Amino acid sequence: MSEKSALTSEEKAARILSALKDGKAVAPVRIDVRGRTLMADFFIIASGTSGIHIRALADAIVEGLAESPVKRKRMEGYEEASWVLLDYGDVVAHILSPSQRDYYKLESYWSGAEKGSPVL
Repeated sequence: MSEKSALTSEEKAARILSALKDGKAVAPVRIDVRGRTLMADFFIIASGTSGIHIRALADAIVEGLAESPVKRKRMEGYEEASWVLLDYGDVVAHILSPSQRDYYKLESYWSGAEKGSPVL
């Protein structure tokens, strides 16, 4: 794929997971929701250990995709840093505090979807 061509959703998800792994995210998971929703192809869910860690993980994702032609559609929750959402269109990353992740249980909404943290 050339430098100017778009990344596939799988490639975006892999780069996001790589950034999370490098940033020592807690329990990152990729959920394949293709064919289950029109919102996205993948949801990436991970936790940070503090507000500073959550922001650092969000920054790592942004930096990890900065060199690619991928454009972020939106980022929410960065200032509060208890739940940061990064929307890249076909891949949406959620970085939550452990308490938010436990309370909202996002993984349970997609109980029939393929889950995993692929080997990077």
